Amino acid sequence: MTETLCKRNVLTRKVGVKRRSTGSRSSHRQPPLLTSHTPPTLPPTHTHVHTTTPLHTHLYAHMAEISLPASKRRRAAPAEHGQQLVCPGSVVSEQQGYMRGHGTLEQGGQLVAVLAGYVEQINKVMSVRPCRSRYIGEIGDVVVGRITEVGQKRWKVDTQSRLDSVLKLSSVNLPGGVLRRKSVEDELMMREFFEEGDLISAEVQTVFQEDNALSLHTRSLKYGRLGPGSFLAVAPALIKRCKNHFHTLPCGVSVVIGNNGYIWIGENSGSADEEAAPAKLPPVSRDMRERIARVRNCIVALAEQSISIFDTSIAYTYEASEPFPVKDLLKPDVAAEITATARAIATASAS
Repeated sequence: MTETLCKRNVLTRKVGVKRRSTGSRSSHRQPPLLTSHTPPTLPPTHTHVHTTTPLHTHLYAHMAEISLPASKRRRAAPAEHGQQLVCPGSVVSEQQGYMRGHGTLEQGGQLVAVLAGYVEQINKVMSVRPCRSRYIGEIGDVVVGRITEVGQKRWKVDTQSRLDSVLKLSSVNLPGGVLRRKSVEDELMMREFFEEGDLISAEVQTVFQEDNALSLHTRSLKYGRLGPGSFLAVAPALIKRCKNHFHTLPCGVSVVIGNNGYIWIGENSGSADEEAAPAKLPPVSRDMRERIARVRNCIVALAEQSISIFDTSIAYTYEASEPFPVKDLLKPDVAAEITATARAIATASAS
């Protein structure tokens, strides 16, 4: 009896052990092992891959080798009033000792232009100023601008530069030329001084080095709001730098030629009527309006022919345009005729 009980206990223990082992195997079943399999070798292809240097390096190397032969290089053509007009590939200077500036490249001991524009020399630095570019201001330049925004203690002015110029409240004259510190009442009356859309003449006071933005001032009585007249925009490179940019032509028309390429044409400079509103100004006569329109078309003709714009060239062009009606001055043949006469007279007076 005891033997049979012992055998049953042994069997039950063996069966329990088997059940536990089978249960543990089913619960902790390990995933099948991945055998390492080498991919089949593919046949070699005929694709060629550059592994030494990138493609743009070869392009730059070939571009650096491109240059005009010495026999085909053109000398810089002397333009009007001492300015040299060059095109890409023209020799700017053959003398030794000059340093290359913006728009030039040194090849074979010569300075060659890489831009189309006018040659500028500052001490020993030769550079080329492009014909078509935004206005880059300098301290002391006379500019004509349009008010675009009235802000806190400042106005934003469009001067044909990359960024809007700034005219601070502390940089303007009060009505009547009163010199005193600006107060809160003056800040509240800013729109009575200048408002959006007003044309003003100002002078560049500061050029910020970070972004080349301009800070203007109108502390002189000759600067300020401009009266009724005609507004014209040309390329800044066509404006000749002079000591005076406020002119009264022999025909009686006043012209403010800004270094930034903005030109105002009217009956007077408008600085004396700064306190008066534009609606209260006297109307312009018909004869004066016709003369203003003729001067405006003469300046457009000079700009189309790429002739320097200053008081003398405008006066010569106006004199040559008197036989023609005002509406015919913008015709290509008439514009070429009156500007050719002005160019010949200006060249003879310069020489």
